[in-house]
Amino acid sequence: MRTFRFRKTFGAELLEKRQTAFTLWAPSSKNVFLYVEGMQDLQMHSDGQGHFSITAPCGAGARYRFCVSDEQFVPDPASRSQPDGVLGASEVIDPEYYQWQCREWQGRPWHEAIIYELHIGLLGGYEGICQQLDELAALGITAIELMPINSFGGTRNWGYDGVLPYAPAVFYGHPDELKHLIDAAHMRGLMVILDVVYNHFGPEGNFLPVYANDFFNHDQHSMWGIGIDFSRAEVRDFFIENVLYWIMEYRFDGVRIDAASAISDHTWFGVLQERVQATIEPGRHVHLILENENNDAGLLRNGFTAQWNDDGHNALHVLLTGEHEGYYKMFSKNPTQDLARVLAEGFVYQGQFNSYSGKCRGMPSDDLPATKFILFLQNHDQIGNRAFGERLLVLAKPEAVKAAYALLLLSPMIPMIFMGEEWGCITPFYFFCDFHGELAERIKAGRQNEFSKFSAFQDEKIRKRIPDPNALSTFEASRPDRGIRDTDLGKAWLVLTHHLLTLRKKWIIPHLHHAQSAGVKVLGIGAICAHWYLDNRKLLTISINLSDKKYKITEPHDLIYTLPDTRVAGTLPAFSIVASMENLP
Repeated sequence: MRTFRFRKTFGAELLEKRQTAFTLWAPSSKNVFLYVEGMQDLQMHSDGQGHFSITAPCGAGARYRFCVSDEQFVPDPASRSQPDGVLGASEVIDPEYYQWQCREWQGRPWHEAIIYELHIGLLGGYEGICQQLDELAALGITAIELMPINSFGGTRNWGYDGVLPYAPAVFYGHPDELKHLIDAAHMRGLMVILDVVYNHFGPEGNFLPVYANDFFNHDQHSMWGIGIDFSRAEVRDFFIENVLYWIMEYRFDGVRIDAASAISDHTWFGVLQERVQATIEPGRHVHLILENENNDAGLLRNGFTAQWNDDGHNALHVLLTGEHEGYYKMFSKNPTQDLARVLAEGFVYQGQFNSYSGKCRGMPSDDLPATKFILFLQNHDQIGNRAFGERLLVLAKPEAVKAAYALLLLSPMIPMIFMGEEWGCITPFYFFCDFHGELAERIKAGRQNEFSKFSAFQDEKIRKRIPDPNALSTFEASRPDRGIRDTDLGKAWLVLTHHLLTLRKKWIIPHLHHAQSAGVKVLGIGAICAHWYLDNRKLLTISINLSDKKYKITEPHDLIYTLPDTRVAGTLPAFSIVASMENLP
């Protein structure tokens, strides 16, 4: 089999060369008409429960819309393709047109994951990413994670304002070019993970309230607007099928669910997991990843692969930068102890009161293996949500960042780096979008007001310096400067990254199936010695010092890495790290 297809309950499904079935859930509409370009309009059949369907004599390439009320034309919410953007007509796609080359790919086991997060648009679209796959594989990366690619308003967006979750954004390339990217990654041994957003829709191009008001829970509101009603079967299935669509038809190796805490119906996660396991081919590795403010360790115990460890990032960020405003305030009292708890137990917040949110957060996680947590120093959120999009090397001492970077790549947690981090990129990564008129002005003003509570932005003149998210220059300024790769500094970072990932492949990954903490000791402010039991009776020990002080340690016999090279035995100097691996009796 060289083709793959997932038959959706929703939208357009090609049946034969010149025959397509169309289905729309529109409970707020009395009648729905199908408009296909070049054809006479057709009234769709209603089942009396809000479902409208019809089979029409058209095939791949046909452009269509639904008329859901008096002269209100809308695109297909489950469209596979939007060649003219979210305000244009949808397009019928033949999902079996693309011929897969690496069709036997079964994925990789999770403990082998070394994740590289990237933004498709900033790196040249699907074709641009294809051109970088060889260098990423050679570096030691084993998985790329794509920021959201579903269709959004305008021509550029950092991804979290999507409105048509089944349609890859046309500005990155044709859907078959996305399949080619995934195919090419698999041929190089790289997994491909997709970031998906199910807790809200963007501000432009979302027509669901017009014809499916029941899609939303009007009693639930969040910072993103009206909540989505996951208790309704049609809504639950719409998003579950979206996961299956990406995994089965596009062959993604997993998805990362953004802001999972904002999904109101907790039972949805269990149903999703069951449906995925019942659908994927035997022996195939597929990973369900969470970004979850709730620190819901129960989901990780019950089958979800891993969670982004924001607690780990926040503790490290405070230690490296000294920042203490916003959500960093939660980690400013004793960041060293917080980091120790992360390395020993996974989460910092395991049920205690969180003053930032005003409620208790998390649940115990100390029984979970280290591979259930994805650790990172930088990602799209932690850079893009900053007013000026600064990367970590702009905010902290480079020698301290290098020590933390070594911890990231050698700890038993699953490491993730952000595009350009491997060569020491200092290009900012801004929040960007492409809206116009009143909406653009609201977003620009909202972006400036968002930072008014921070001490550095009390002056309105300073806030007005925050880049306009809608300006093309903001997008262009966010492209990682690959010229830095060719500088002495860039080359040194690349050597460091390759060396650390080579060590991880040799010493860590083969023994990482059931990594558990063997204890953590705080040596002093910014300094920690952590131990982990790995498989095959291996004991991994990492001592790290992110302060400018010097500490004494018991010198290990089986060193695998030390920074700096000039370290005196038995010492842990400022901004240093020592890693060792010993065989237990």
